Amino acid sequence: MDFARSLIQHNREFCDFIRNGVPVEWRDAGGETKYARARVIDFRNDTGPDGTPNNRFLAVRELKIQGLRVPHYNRRADLVCFVNGLPLVFIELKAVYVNMRAGFDNNLTDYLSETSINHAFHHNAFLVVSNGARANRVYPGKACGVIVDYNREKDRVTIEETFGRLVDFTKSLDAEQKRAAEEGLSQDEYALFQMLFKDSISRADRERLKLASRDLLTALKTHLQPMPNWTKNTQTQADVKMFILDNLYASLPRPPFSDEETDSLADRVYDLVWQRSAAGAMFAAA
Repeated sequence: MDFARSLIQHNREFCDFIRNGVPVEWRDAGGETKYARARVIDFRNDTGPDGTPNNRFLAVRELKIQGLRVPHYNRRADLVCFVNGLPLVFIELKAVYVNMRAGFDNNLTDYLSETSINHAFHHNAFLVVSNGARANRVYPGKACGVIVDYNREKDRVTIEETFGRLVDFTKSLDAEQKRAAEEGLSQDEYALFQMLFKDSISRADRERLKLASRDLLTALKTHLQPMPNWTKNTQTQADVKMFILDNLYASLPRPPFSDEETDSLADRVYDLVWQRSAAGAMFAAA
């Protein structure tokens, strides 16, 4: 991937490919080079001679996406809708009592950061944030108008019904929030708990790990509050990294966690905290 190009530049290029086709060339039987554009989406949504639809729609729940610049930094999107294999729609789901703005500030802003998983949005046409009661669209860039053009076609009603069914189907599918509630943790506490979790730990150690996640989150909020720009200074970066390491050494049960595992977990937590802080989407208040 070309890291020198911005998300908007990538998005604009793929938008052109989606709307107008991908340039291809080949040689015919006579050896002459031919040029054309291969269409990746049938905007009329027709079927082939055998009755098979020309477009295939797929919705993937909790799609795990790996970062490129920080390979061990993974994010899990609530719902991604594919059209012919292209991830055109990202849906971020929140509980009904959560302000939808939190879905943008705490999740989408993080995803779209160049140090996170913004490569997943190169093909993206629009984003949807919903709390089950309301839903808003967020465009990743003004250059990409493929969905607007799509909805202007004569089969607009069919397309709206298709995506409407997808949204209705996923209104209450925020499994991560449900699991967090089952564990008695906030969503941010649960994010840390998942990162620290280790298989085959005892029930008592599991409870200690929950407590460690709560304490670490509370301590981080207090520690970072007077340092809003800590990600831009090497001294404050080192301070935060050591703060996380000291906290985990003091709170993680030993055994089952070894020194090597604690060091590795501290690096992962630091990467998560740095990513969120750099994107202006640090953990929300409890």
